[in-house]
Amino acid sequence: MRPRLIALGMALGLAAPALAADAPAAPPQWKLVWVDEFEGTEIDRTKWIPERSCWGGGNNERQCYTDRAANIRVSGGQLHLIARKERFRGPDRPPEIAAQSNPDVSQHYTSGKVRTLGLHAWKYGKIEFRARPPKGQGTWPAVWMMPSQNVYGGWPLSGEIDILEGVNLGAKCPECQGDVGENRMSSAMHFGNAPPGNTYVVQHVALPDQSLPSDDFHVWTLEWGKGLLRYYLDGRFYWEVTADKWFTASPNAKGNPAAPFDQPFYLMANLAFGGKLAEENNDKGIAKGSVPAELAIDWIRVYQCDRDSDTGLACMGPRKGAE
Repeated sequence: MRPRLIALGMALGLAAPALAADAPAAPPQWKLVWVDEFEGTEIDRTKWIPERSCWGGGNNERQCYTDRAANIRVSGGQLHLIARKERFRGPDRPPEIAAQSNPDVSQHYTSGKVRTLGLHAWKYGKIEFRARPPKGQGTWPAVWMMPSQNVYGGWPLSGEIDILEGVNLGAKCPECQGDVGENRMSSAMHFGNAPPGNTYVVQHVALPDQSLPSDDFHVWTLEWGKGLLRYYLDGRFYWEVTADKWFTASPNAKGNPAAPFDQPFYLMANLAFGGKLAEENNDKGIAKGSVPAELAIDWIRVYQCDRDSDTGLACMGPRKGAE
């Protein structure tokens, strides 16, 4: 009813009709708060900072991460992180964990790693991306999250969330189903006490047809709320982790069962090469034909719950998709 007719009705003593404001409120929804579609020819440095380091990530990885187009390229609407075999010398550690001198060291491979550290971080939400990992013995692509502030202490007391990891895709794998070799990706969460008291939980996932994830692009989704994380691949649920499965030894977390995964985390994508996890599994070591290798990312989107930013749980609801 138009406003003038409503006013006339009220003047005549007639009941006013129900307005839209009286209707039940729509349920909370995920709201897009950050996105990179990787248009153009360079990374958006208001969103990402390339890491420059050669220390091997604490895993004896064999690459130097560089800020060069040879290792980090945007083209065709995609981000390309490229591992190459070449001797390179660069700073040992990234700035936030560097010793005062931070000497240059050498590695026999180079690759790319980008981070939102110091630019963007989120507490709870939905992180979703479309990516194609590489295959080959020695390759180790990852899209993951780390705390923007070590509120509960150094790694892993403040936590680590690994959304996508892939190690040695296509290499020999007797325990894998199908006939294409290693066809499992994994997700993990790290927490606990300072090493050697650190621990983690991990879940492997394969595609329904047991094909190689490196053959095509796929969509990974993390839904993260207070005390609850859910993981999906191409819309299919494959893992749920609740707060009773994690802990931190930090005294700052006393009385807080959601810690350490209750703080803002920043986002990273990288292609590691070699290292303990890759070289001690599948065909062992590094295969000569594994480089050059490329982790391609089509887009990354971050959502937060529009009317429940404090916990994010209102937007999660029951889990979706078959296991």
